[in-house]
Amino acid sequence: MSIPRQQFRDAMAQLGAAVNIVTSAGTAGVTGMTASAVCSVSDDPPMLAVCVNRSSRSNPLFKENGVICVNTLASSHAEIASVFAGSTGCTIEKRFECGAWERLATGSPILQDALASFDGRITDLVEKGTHTVFFVEVEAVRQSTGNGLVHFRRNFCPIGKAANESPGS
Repeated sequence: MSIPRQQFRDAMAQLGAAVNIVTSAGTAGVTGMTASAVCSVSDDPPMLAVCVNRSSRSNPLFKENGVICVNTLASSHAEIASVFAGSTGCTIEKRFECGAWERLATGSPILQDALASFDGRITDLVEKGTHTVFFVEVEAVRQSTGNGLVHFRRNFCPIGKAANESPGS
């Protein structure tokens, strides 16, 4: 017996998750969206799983481009997260006017001050329920420092200690 969809969604809202902007560029064009369903699969080879709703406008572009960059956001990126989540209603092109962007190995946009950017190629995908799970072999990584941003109870919430805080405070 299955539980009601809304009951599942409400329970999942209690599961805090890192906020990422997932981008791609290639023959299908440039795209980007906010996502929290990202996790490590393997460190040899370095691989991520990225879950994307099949109804997302970015889904077919990710498939055609064959590349994805996962940009893990810092606490200062809540506004960019909202823009890429579609909350502002701006076009894909306008989304990239927020923040400073450049390219790494695959040509997908990376956010210059993201906590981490994982740039790679899609090696496999699985269609399951409402989502596509993309398996991405990472070819390049960039890291910076700062506090994180999580999605919890349907809100973007900063996490981490300030640089001047001592451990255990």
